[in-house]
Amino acid sequence: MSKTMNAVRFYGQRDIRLDQIPIPTVKPGQVKIAPKFCGICGSDLHEYLGGANLIPKPEHPHPITGETLPLTLGHEFSGIVEEVGEGVTHVRPGDRVCVQPTIYDGDCRACRRGLVNCCDKNGFVGLSGWGGGLCEHMAVPASCVKPLPDGISLEVGALIEPLAVGWHAVSISPFKPGDSALVLGGGPIGLAVVQALKGKGCDNIIVSEVSGRRREFAREFGAHHVIDPTAADVVDEVDRLTGGEGADVGFDAAGVQVAVDSAFKAIKARGTLVNIAVWEKRATLQMNDVVFRERGYMGVATYALGDFEAVIEAISSGRMKPEGMITKTIKLDEVADEGFKTLIEDKENHVKILVDVGAGI
Repeated sequence: MSKTMNAVRFYGQRDIRLDQIPIPTVKPGQVKIAPKFCGICGSDLHEYLGGANLIPKPEHPHPITGETLPLTLGHEFSGIVEEVGEGVTHVRPGDRVCVQPTIYDGDCRACRRGLVNCCDKNGFVGLSGWGGGLCEHMAVPASCVKPLPDGISLEVGALIEPLAVGWHAVSISPFKPGDSALVLGGGPIGLAVVQALKGKGCDNIIVSEVSGRRREFAREFGAHHVIDPTAADVVDEVDRLTGGEGADVGFDAAGVQVAVDSAFKAIKARGTLVNIAVWEKRATLQMNDVVFRERGYMGVATYALGDFEAVIEAISSGRMKPEGMITKTIKLDEVADEGFKTLIEDKENHVKILVDVGAGI
């Protein structure tokens, strides 16, 4: 029996390699998984194009994992349990699972309050160590492993991580049934927000997105109205679509200055703009647009405890139907040429590219 496996590992900017590395062994409290499907995330693409940023460099190992590049990529994945360590009871070999990839110390001031996604030393499986979904075998703490019901395919299981980002954003925002919502950006996370809003009963979802194809995706996933910000005034359109009131809450999944500027004017007095995007540049705020209308601005970080389970339940009940997010499936040895290259050159026509890890190379 082979003692090594295939793994896609990040070495540096535009440098990922299909390596042969040792197969991990399972320790007490861990679950060994054979990844089956793994999504390519925007953060993976950012690391590929300009990293290492999130991925720890040799001079600064991750404070929890102690690991540095080269690291195995992939944090949006599903798989089959191969082995469980001592003390693990909630899953067993053969179970179909997905992985909540948050790494946290459990002891910082945020973790002590249960806010593990805000950990002072936070990291992610597939970006900070502990393996990743783009390999044939990996082992993670049992707390990361979430069983998949029979009605959820392994392909959809790989979508639960990005969907949980959208679900969390809506969950901790002030949104309540009857509110109108403006979503800035129709990429994977913006579309996850749209699906979460739909799953929570929003009946006036407005999406602002430059790409015509992504506006089509937004409609397919539940947006009631779409706006092309290059052809129409977002503030005027939101005003019209909300009966002159303005949106109750906005979700920024775009992370560009012009979107924020228009969003604050499109949101009503005492409305809230929720920032989900990771910004590459420092943003500026027109503070008088915030102050004189008593608008709120809040950040959200990935997902909290319970969000994966909530998304799994929403899919199982039919309130979320994310299958259409999968726009391409590739093999493990095609990640660079058919994955990253496609997202760089043709991102408007794709939502989520999945790597079929189980198909081999």
